[in-house]
Amino acid sequence: MGIIKPIKVGNSKTNVNQKLTSVEMGKLWATYMGNSMSKCILSYYLQHCDDDEIKMLLKNALNLSTDFMKRIEEIFTKENFPIPHGFTDEDINLEAPRLFEDEFYVHYLKYASKAGLSIYGVAIPIVYREDVKEFFLYCLETTTDLIQQINEILMGKGFIIKPPLIPIPEKVEFVHKDFLNGFFGHVRHLHALEIAHLYDNIENNVTSKALISGFSQVVKSKDIRDLFIRGRELTHKSVERYMEKLHEEDLPAPTFLDHLVTTSTFSPFSDKIMLFHKTDMFSMKIRAFGNSMAVNGRHDIGLLYTRSLMSISQFVEDAAKIMIENGWMEQPPRAVDRDHLS
Repeated sequence: MGIIKPIKVGNSKTNVNQKLTSVEMGKLWATYMGNSMSKCILSYYLQHCDDDEIKMLLKNALNLSTDFMKRIEEIFTKENFPIPHGFTDEDINLEAPRLFEDEFYVHYLKYASKAGLSIYGVAIPIVYREDVKEFFLYCLETTTDLIQQINEILMGKGFIIKPPLIPIPEKVEFVHKDFLNGFFGHVRHLHALEIAHLYDNIENNVTSKALISGFSQVVKSKDIRDLFIRGRELTHKSVERYMEKLHEEDLPAPTFLDHLVTTSTFSPFSDKIMLFHKTDMFSMKIRAFGNSMAVNGRHDIGLLYTRSLMSISQFVEDAAKIMIENGWMEQPPRAVDRDHLS
């Protein structure tokens, strides 16, 4: 018997006849848009992949994106909810030359899977309709399985180093008044949670930098190219600062992935999908910084995250303005404008 015992609640009617809540609409919509984008990106990656194991990994990820979209379409159709336009074959050119090496695809899939898990993990506690709840539980389970395959390939092929090792504590201790110090007085060593989030942010940002480097080579719009170059530079500076914090403690850190970007300048993607993708990735960084700051104690690291948060928030706003100007930003489901009705 399981530890969690079943509870039978009398007269509870959590069924598919209930209307979709705002949370359910929003999370389904965001999941559809993200997987619509992923379907295009992964379809192109599969055209330029030589490693059989990585190719199978890409196929698994593509199958998941296609499956998630199909399941959401079924729910939306039942509710007469308009299917988002998302991204189509018009946003990719499968005949374009290779832009990334095979190894990059594995790092990319890990980043994309983390983004998916963050959506599903937030959704599960606040969705109540049975079919929607089951859908996000399914997304969480299958994406977790995919991440296990990703990590096996990353480690098996020597593409990444494990997070740093630190000694096991000899006894239980309580912190002293210098716990928050970062600039003055005695500065303590990093604790495990600070190391974990520095490592995670480095892992995310080296992938983000390689992707935006590739995009900046092939994008057609000068305004978007300038924005991508700005994003690449601020990402590089942020990663160097995170690495420095680990190196000060003689701890290893993941390395840059820029060498996995080819010299191609022929675009496989529309400017629209590339700008949406980087806006989405930089938005995920904001969420990651919030999680990092929540477990951080040292003032110097808190300031480091705050500075990154400010610069990335400005990038996201500027990217959103370009998307709006070009008519590329789809409207998420929204509340009723009562003043307009009046």
